[in-house]
Amino acid sequence: QVHLVESGGGLVQAGGSLTLACAASGRTLSTFGVGWFRQAPGKSREFVAAVTSSDIATYAFGSETGRFNISRDHAKGTVNLQIHALKPEDTAVYLCAAARAYWVVSRLQSGYDYWGQGTQVTVSS
Repeated sequence: QVHLVESGGGLVQAGGSLTLACAASGRTLSTFGVGWFRQAPGKSREFVAAVTSSDIATYAFGSETGRFNISRDHAKGTVNLQIHALKPEDTAVYLCAAARAYWVVSRLQSGYDYWGQGTQVTVSS
């Protein structure tokens, strides 16, 4: 079992930036594919970004270039999601997920085996 923990959420003003982190308790995420999803109140969970164990990244269709950046901290064995130019519509619970299929980046929730509880991001206008 892989226990994922997200951190870095909070209340930020529109236009600001945040870095979210995803860690696995007691182990590294270096051998997993990792994705970030988000779920806003009353909306379905949606894919944000994912990265393979070899640092191949993919982002949601239509994602604004450069606003989201997923990366691995190989020293810590964690995966970060940077969000720039935050907008009120980015307000959501952000969840990370890990896939045993480390070579795949999936935009689908079904592509992941383990999920964290999420971290709240609230963007004020």
